[in-house]
Order: sequence, then structure tokens, then C-alpha cells
Amino acid sequence: MERRRLGRTGLEVGALGLGGLFVSRVGGKGRDEARDAIHRALELGVNYVDTAPTYADSEEVLGIGLEGVEHPYYLSTKLGGRPSPFDPKNKHHLRASIEESLRLLKRDTVDILFVHEPERPGQYDWWDEWETFSGPVNDVLDELKEDGIIRYTGLGGTTAYAMAPIMATGRFDVVLTAFNYSLLWREAEHVILPEAKRQDMGVLVGSPLHQGALARRFDDEVNNGANWLTPQRRAQLKALYKLLDDTGIPLPELCLRWVISNPVVSLTLMGARSVEEVEQNVASVNKGALPSDILARLDEIYAMLPYRPFDEPAVLPFSRGYRGPGHVR
Repeated sequence: MERRRLGRTGLEVGALGLGGLFVSRVGGKGRDEARDAIHRALELGVNYVDTAPTYADSEEVLGIGLEGVEHPYYLSTKLGGRPSPFDPKNKHHLRASIEESLRLLKRDTVDILFVHEPERPGQYDWWDEWETFSGPVNDVLDELKEDGIIRYTGLGGTTAYAMAPIMATGRFDVVLTAFNYSLLWREAEHVILPEAKRQDMGVLVGSPLHQGALARRFDDEVNNGANWLTPQRRAQLKALYKLLDDTGIPLPELCLRWVISNPVVSLTLMGARSVEEVEQNVASVNKGALPSDILARLDEIYAMLPYRPFDEPAVLPFSRGYRGPGHVR
């Protein structure tokens, strides 16, 4: 697998990493299959694994699945959500969060520790001052680095325009951005990626398949249903499916290869939950960047709706009985 530099960390990471959410009980496959998926990913050249305390039992599953493996890999987790209630300005809580992560992961150290959702005060109110982004979390991260418990620090969030000013402080080594850099949703390219380039931050892209909306085709709903789709999004999806017909490239492969076609991206995380999914995703990424003519067509399709309609669900709820705000079957 192609190796890429993870920004100023200097770590050489595979272009595809393993996201830990779906090897948890959220994935619904069981721990034996999760372990097999983890091992297969490492066998095929994946050398980056990401998790978080809020990803159900992901840290525990990874602690079991990674125990004793011989393939080299880098591991990241996050601060936030533990203990409960969690006070993001309480240094004891912050220490307790990483100590519990290390216990579950069966490790003494992690390579990267992210501040989880640093840009959403409704989720975690990390900062004493939102102009300077100062707060106890910065002190704890510095202490953890000095103690050798973590090597690098990161920001992991979803709100592109709110993340960029925190990145601009220069305090953090890596950024993980999710839900805003994929075929049809590209807010990150306006602010996250340029700021990462200025700061020489490593860039991880999460949810390249947009939590399943781009994992497969939904022809029936796009053509005949899903009344929550705007006319512009419906037309855009039809154009995307036409491109799939013309090229013969499966939609998940197109999504993964589109993300890694940008050299600013260090790696993209797959949400694979089985050996089969791991093998398919690795095979896709190993085909490399997309040809320029396909990239141009994807740019044209994106330009059909280069923004998110106000009332569009954050994750397109295909096959979930969603009929609009207040109408869930």
C-alpha cells in the first residue's frame, strides 16, 4: 500500500486506515469477526488505527484484537465523554479519560491523542476562551507529551469552518475531519485542507462513504421515493449513478480513490466491519488516484449542488423510513 507522510509528525502511514467505530458492537458482527477484520487489515498493509471512548466498546475490542500482533501500526484515540459526567475543563477527568483508554487498549502509550469535537461547545465546552482556544486540555496534552504517554496531538471534528481557527493556533499536529470531504460534500477543501497545508498538519478523512449514503446505490429511492431529497440532490445522485454506469467503477471504490487523489490528504479511514469489506477497500485504494477525466466529471457533478440544503439530513437516511423532520416511520 502507498505510504504517505502524516504532516509534521513525519510518520509514514498507509493511504487507508482503519476506523474503529464499526469494529465495535455498532458494527453488529461480533468480536471474533472484528478481530479477524483488524488482523486482515494489518496483513494487507494498513498501519493506522483510530478509535475513541465514545465509539461504543471499540477501544476494548481493539485492545483484544491488537494484542500480540506483529505487524507495525500507529494507534490514535480521543479525549471526551468519559468519565460520566464528563467535564472537559477538569484536569482529573482528562487524565482519567486517557488512563481508561490505555487500560482498554492494553497499552502504555498511544501515538496520537485527539481532542474530540473541539469546535462544538454543545458537545464539549473545551475552551476557556474561544478567541485563543486556551484551556486546561492544552496543559494536559503538554504534560502527556512530556511524560511520553502520547507522541502527537490532534483535532477530531466535523464542522469545517469552526475547526479551521483552532487549527490555525499551530498547537496540534494532525486533524481528523469527518462528513465534509467526500464526492458530494466538500466543505473541508475550502478551509480545513488549506489550513492543514499551512500548518503542515497530517490530514485524516473520516466517513468517505458518508455513513453509508455513498456505500452503495439507492436507485429506487433516488428515482421514485425519498421525498426528503431536494430536486438538486436527486439530479446530482442520478448523474453520479450515470457515471458509475459509464465507468464500471463501484461506488465505494470511486469514493475512496477520489479522497486519496488529493495529495494533501494523508489517509482516509474505512469503516470496515468484516474481512470481506477490508479486502475490498484495500483493493480499491491500491488502484491509486482516479484518472483526470473522471475527476473532472466528478467536479461537474459536485458543482450541481456545491452546498448542503438547509433541511437536508446530515447523513442521507436511505432505507431508514425517513420522510422529513418529524416524520420517521
